[in-house]
Amino acid sequence: MPTAILTGQPVPGSSIESELRSLGFDVHLASGAADTETLLARVPGDERVAVVDARFVGHAHALRLGLTDPRFPLAAVPGAVTAQPAARQALTRAMARENSAGGGTALVVDSLADRITAALDADGADVHRPELGSLVAAVPADPQARNEARQAVAAVDDEAVRLKSAVKARDGFVTTFFISPYSRYIARWCARRGLTPNQVTTASLITALIAAGCAATGTRGGFVAAGVLLIASFVLDCTDGQLARYSLQYSTLGAWLDATFDRAKEYAYYAGLALGAARGGDDVWALALGAMVLQTCRHVVDFSFNEANHDATANTSPTAALSDKLDSVGWTVWLRRMIVLPIGERWAMIAVLTALTTPRITFYALLIGCAFSATYTTAGRVLRSLTRKATRTDRAATALADLADSGPLAEAAARALRPAARRLPGFAVPAVALLGGAAVVATAALTGFGGPWPLVAALVHVLTSALAVARPLKGALDWLVPPFFRAAEYLTVLFLAAKADVNGALPAAFGLVAAVAYHHYDTVYRIRGDAGAPPRWLVRTIGGHECRTLVICVLAVLLTAPQFTLALTVLAVAVALVVLVESIRFWVAAHQVGAPAVHDEGEPA
Repeated sequence: MPTAILTGQPVPGSSIESELRSLGFDVHLASGAADTETLLARVPGDERVAVVDARFVGHAHALRLGLTDPRFPLAAVPGAVTAQPAARQALTRAMARENSAGGGTALVVDSLADRITAALDADGADVHRPELGSLVAAVPADPQARNEARQAVAAVDDEAVRLKSAVKARDGFVTTFFISPYSRYIARWCARRGLTPNQVTTASLITALIAAGCAATGTRGGFVAAGVLLIASFVLDCTDGQLARYSLQYSTLGAWLDATFDRAKEYAYYAGLALGAARGGDDVWALALGAMVLQTCRHVVDFSFNEANHDATANTSPTAALSDKLDSVGWTVWLRRMIVLPIGERWAMIAVLTALTTPRITFYALLIGCAFSATYTTAGRVLRSLTRKATRTDRAATALADLADSGPLAEAAARALRPAARRLPGFAVPAVALLGGAAVVATAALTGFGGPWPLVAALVHVLTSALAVARPLKGALDWLVPPFFRAAEYLTVLFLAAKADVNGALPAAFGLVAAVAYHHYDTVYRIRGDAGAPPRWLVRTIGGHECRTLVICVLAVLLTAPQFTLALTVLAVAVALVVLVESIRFWVAAHQVGAPAVHDEGEPA
């Protein structure tokens, strides 16, 4: 149980002690700095500790934001400061300094908690100060100031503020206007019954899988039920994040589950639609796989661009300035958010079309919409990259190299090609990656199954991939390299399976791409959580993108179409088992050892 040390002279009628207990703190009273330091030393090092001024007046939610958010080792609001175990040493040093400076006397004028916070700032510690907005947090110095503070507290409904802040600050049109107005109340209902965000996330996954099962029936009633359940799953998907913000229940495991399950739900639903269409005599597996490839490549573009510019120093480009200007015009904000087809708009479109039309029409609309949004966002990011002179860091180059997912063949060839790569102009790196990938995809799509040309192109792709990553990816457009690699690998699998033209080839290809895509998403989430990329042994075990592409082309040359289908199935199962076991082991272990809690407040997925 976390400990709160209440310092100074208690104020008659104050509810601060009961408020701290309601937040889960074990409260101890200290008369002054010396007493506080003694109590602080007695608190076990693996527990959170807070120092709070007994004269504090404010909203309970202000205290909750300042003292219970698990994402920040050090945090403070006026009159209160807290430290998690990782920051206890910094808090202890600051406390010792204040005790020595104050001589251990009782507090009369200023706040010990605020002096500790100032000492932490002087030491260069990163102290998080939450945005309180209209919430009150103060340490009144006299009765008149206390009465004014209490009136200010009474004038603001902190529960209304808490509910409003539970909604993500930046969200899509559908989510903002059609889901969040009531899902926040579902989140509060869950919080009051002790449900956790992870439980709601799991319920969302189960609901989506049931929706996929309904779609797989191939009946009109099944399609209608699937659409309704998909919307219900999305409501729960919004609720889990709002519950996390409402109750500040952030965790490393929760962030991973939320992100991973979103992808699993959507792609499982694609498979359900394809199965349902097959029951009606319509084979749309190629469309389902194409939708998954396009959506995954869209995400890789987002991830790569953001990582490339995560800590880049640059002047503001004209394109970025125009974007900021448009953000000041209300209707353009929502139009631009809808154009990118975020998860709310995308799932709403899929649900409605599933219920009213056919799987084929649903996939056509999805492919057209995603292709348009991908073109819009990628073009904008290319213009931004070209119109500003940015200095990108080694961290960004490392992240892009990890996202590239190069295997042993590309690594070995890159060492040999490094001198040549240094002489290439900046634009050549993504161009080389694009040309090599386009060669293998084009030969897979345009030549007959079993021919040698995809294999020849795959060998060229190995060399171009190595050349693209032979030097640090710090160029203006080097963030395009990982998306080009993803598109080359996924589309090669798609076209070779389509060319095999036997039952089961495209579903097997869907399974293989889904397994590899999971590995790529897992890489992203590890980097976002500052956990580093997956271990090199894992990447080498599953081959890296260029080895997998080469192996698929070799199998297409050596095997008959039915044998090729079986080989794809075996590869899909093998890759899925390896990446899932290692991924689950990693994230569960990170959660158990108390890895820093994270929560994604970025772009809608």
